[in-house]
Order: sequence, then structure tokens, then C-alpha cells
Amino acid sequence: MKLHDELPVDHRLGTVYRYGAGLCGLFLVVFGILGLTGAHPGFLDTSGKEVIGLSSNGALSVLSLVAGGILILGAVIGGNTASNINMIMGVLFVLAGFVGLMVLDSSANRLAFHISNVIFSFVFGFVVLTFGMYGRVSSHLPQDNPYWKERHAKAADQPNGPPALVKVLRPGPPKPTGH
Repeated sequence: MKLHDELPVDHRLGTVYRYGAGLCGLFLVVFGILGLTGAHPGFLDTSGKEVIGLSSNGALSVLSLVAGGILILGAVIGGNTASNINMIMGVLFVLAGFVGLMVLDSSANRLAFHISNVIFSFVFGFVVLTFGMYGRVSSHLPQDNPYWKERHAKAADQPNGPPALVKVLRPGPPKPTGH
């Protein structure tokens, strides 16, 4: 069984997950490579060097390569796996933004975060999180949506009892029985 069997073959959700994860992962890989090339500060240097408008050191570059690789892997796999990876990575980036905000201008800033990195972490995290939640979180999911199907797969059986009691327990349109 493949991981994306529950999605219809032509479902647009798979495309959103794949392209979203792929583009975000590609950006992180480029950022990581540029952070490791050329003259760079130490691996855990707190000052960092500027790369694509963000501060980076060796540790942040390696973490960016790993995170980008995970997002690209999700894009290759696709389906619900890409959605799950996007949601997890989005939450991790938002948390990284909060941690970066706490350690700004301190010796504990081992990833050389500046305020631009914090803002990027928040924005990037929410974008990736949105890609992951697309098609999952809504009050009006269509019935062909895989998440609607999953939530309603174990529909309760029709209650037994007199018709008046059944009508109270399961309201809905009347079911005429051969008048």
C-alpha cells in the first residue's frame, strides 16, 4: 500500500502539498549552501554572516540543509505525508522564531539569529503550516475530501427503536415507506 492511496489520483491537494514543500525546501537548501560557501564565521559563531538578507553561521546552514531536505523529501513522497511534514516543519519554524526572539543579542544565540531571521522564521513557518493545513482544516470540507472521509469513516449505525425515537436520535429528511 502506498502512503497516498487515500487521495484520488487527480486531487488538487497533492499538488499543493508537493509544490509548497518543494519550493520551500529548495529555498532552504539554497540558503544552506550559500551559508556554507565562501568565508563564513565559525560553526557556532554568534555574529554570523549575511546570506540572502539573513544572518547565518555554519550550524544554521547545516540545519537549513537538513530542513530543506526533509521538505523536498515530503514533496517527492507527496500526499498526506507531505501535508504532515509541512505541518510539523511549520510548527518547528514558528517555535524557532520564538526561541530566536528570546536569545537575540545574547551569548546563547548559537544560530546567529538577527531580527530578520526571527521574522523569516515566523513568516516561513506560517506559510509552510498553511500548505500543510490546506484541505484539512475547514468547517465545510466537501465529501470527496480525504480528511472528511477519514473523519466520517466510522459513521454510527442507524439507531434501533420505535420510529419516533429514531427520528429524535437521527434527525433528517423523512423516509416514506410505501404509502
